[in-house]
Amino acid sequence: MTEILDDGEIRDTPLGEALGERYLSYALSTIMSRSLPDVRDGMKPVHRRILFAMRQLKLNPETGFKKCARIVGDVMGKFHPHGDQAIYDALVRLAQEFAQRYPLVDGQGNFGNVDGDNAAAMRYTEARMTAVAQALLQGIDLDTVDFRGTYDGEDEEPMVLPAAFPNLLANGATGIAVGMATSIPPHNIRELCAALLHLIKTPNVGMDKLVQLIPGPDFPTGGVIVEDRASIMEAYRTGRGGFRLRAKWEVEQGKRGTYNIVVTEIPYQVPKGRVIEKIADLMHQKKLPLLADIRDESAEDIRLVLEPKSGKVEADMLMEHLFRLSDLEVRFGLNLNVLDADQTPRVMSLREALQAFLDHRHVVLVRRSNHRLGQIERRLEVLGAYLICYLNLDEVIRIIREEDHAKPALIKAFDLTENQAEAILNMRLRALRRLEEIEIRAEDKALKTERKELNTLLASEPKRWAAITEEIREMRKTFGDDPVLGPRRSQFADAPTGELTPIDAMVEKEPVTIVCSDKGWLRALRGHVEEGHDVKYKDGDKGRYWLHAQSTDKLVLFATNGRFYTLACDKLPGGRGNGEPVRLLLDLANDQEIVDLMVHDPERKLLVAATDGRGFVVEEKATVAQTRSGRQVLNVSGDVEAAVCAPVQGDHLAVVGDNHKLIIFPIEELPEMTRGRGVVLQKYRDGGLADAKTMNLADGLTWKQAGGRTRTETDLEMWLGKRSQAGRLAPKGFPKNNRFS
Repeated sequence: MTEILDDGEIRDTPLGEALGERYLSYALSTIMSRSLPDVRDGMKPVHRRILFAMRQLKLNPETGFKKCARIVGDVMGKFHPHGDQAIYDALVRLAQEFAQRYPLVDGQGNFGNVDGDNAAAMRYTEARMTAVAQALLQGIDLDTVDFRGTYDGEDEEPMVLPAAFPNLLANGATGIAVGMATSIPPHNIRELCAALLHLIKTPNVGMDKLVQLIPGPDFPTGGVIVEDRASIMEAYRTGRGGFRLRAKWEVEQGKRGTYNIVVTEIPYQVPKGRVIEKIADLMHQKKLPLLADIRDESAEDIRLVLEPKSGKVEADMLMEHLFRLSDLEVRFGLNLNVLDADQTPRVMSLREALQAFLDHRHVVLVRRSNHRLGQIERRLEVLGAYLICYLNLDEVIRIIREEDHAKPALIKAFDLTENQAEAILNMRLRALRRLEEIEIRAEDKALKTERKELNTLLASEPKRWAAITEEIREMRKTFGDDPVLGPRRSQFADAPTGELTPIDAMVEKEPVTIVCSDKGWLRALRGHVEEGHDVKYKDGDKGRYWLHAQSTDKLVLFATNGRFYTLACDKLPGGRGNGEPVRLLLDLANDQEIVDLMVHDPERKLLVAATDGRGFVVEEKATVAQTRSGRQVLNVSGDVEAAVCAPVQGDHLAVVGDNHKLIIFPIEELPEMTRGRGVVLQKYRDGGLADAKTMNLADGLTWKQAGGRTRTETDLEMWLGKRSQAGRLAPKGFPKNNRFS
């Protein structure tokens, strides 16, 4: 790659090295100037520049509003050379009460809403600062912070704000940089002030006490925090973790035992419209079978009405499923990654973040006091000159009237400084009144007293921390006692145990008849319908399975690939028409066929076997699949396919092969497994396994003959043997298709 240096020299640079340098510069710019907030004022550059520009426009809380387009124009033209829409989006967020726990901008007009709607264009909206923003800028003219030149060098901007408000933790912050990110939830100002005061009083305070004072975040949209105390403490200790936040809800009783669930607060940063869409989609997918309807009756306050289908289901159980399936419960991450006072990005603990704010306030106090001392010294110097003038008024007048160069003459005559001589020469005649001298002496005395107090303050660290303590108490009184801003909005509740009532418990139990055709078309008829009922199939198709079940039951399907699939009876297609292909309900390939279909019984055991004559016993509860792709139980490969799935009902196993040979042996010779190929049931020279069934030896072996008649053979001595033997030809009259049924 060819690179042109600043002096015009051209040199060849490896592409990887050039890209690395440029990407590193971009990454540092993103981290330092865009994504991560400063721990001292909790602000990113764009937010800091917006507030500073609004201060220059004199948009104080007590003044009038100005168009946001004017504010954005000043920010972009003077301080922030980026897109106007990006600046306006940042300004809008500072004004949104549902996004900022303590808004920094007082907006007038449409600034968006909790539904997720965007704000109006900047030419229509107006804004000014809030009292919180004013506190962040308090003392910025008193040399409390450093300034730097703007991007064009025509002006100056603050590198950090004085921040008489713990904005980082109070309002939180989120951002994604290159290789790092930050996520800080908002907190309650009264709790923050209590923790700051305790940290000043007890610098070595433990995390237990801090978490007692700050029990957790306080989100502007309220909600219920259900994280356990140990997790919260660990998150605050390490600076990394998260908080589970749920919607707040209540039950409204209706007529005849019915009720509605009313959601009054939703989780932070979750658009209300998205919540409604998600729940409606879950209802469409039949994942919320007992929820009849959802209505949005919100006005200024949120009011989402959830209407159950039945009053028999507990509201707690229904809400637990909604919390699991929808955005009525979210997890807000904590990643306290910030820029410290040295502009180094690092993850801080809660204690370190609080201490960083206190250290910043200490620096601001010292710089403000030194600045005030300088002002006092300059004023006392001038007041000293005035007093000399009053004591020697006639001589001063004479020197001014008669001397060609009055300034050096005054300096020589009264041993004055340059500033004192200049102050005397700039005095107005009206200031020579007797009353003015009294006022000057009083001012001189007051300033000397103030100077003494400031020197005492700067010389004593305990006094400085006492002054900061008083500032924090005043802040708590101003904002913490405010009836709107002060009270905690997010509440706490016990963390859920993780046990969730099965969705079956939410389904009304009613009889159904499961019908599956030979080509795999599945449907559920209402009630228990006797086989032979007038049920129609597609041309060329016929019935295969006719099962009686309950709507709360599950179906277990075993396929030739050795996989078990699970279907909920309440989610099967209705009895009208021909139903739906089972392959659309499950991830069952076109080259795989159904071996067996049955109503699930968790207490039952099943025999599974493949065409190569291998098999084993499996507990049916171990075959239930949680996904459409099923659960692999019997391992098959090549031309081998699963061939048998039969309930274990007896003490012996009868196996017949394609060669018409039968072997009977005790079922206890088969292992009980959860997955595998199993063991050899019967050996074959040609062909493979045709069918198998369990039986009670004392009752004999039963099979169906042509025409539907049943035959039982009790003299089975010649077919009894050991597992893996070849067996002997089946009894006379055994079906030629080598099937027991």
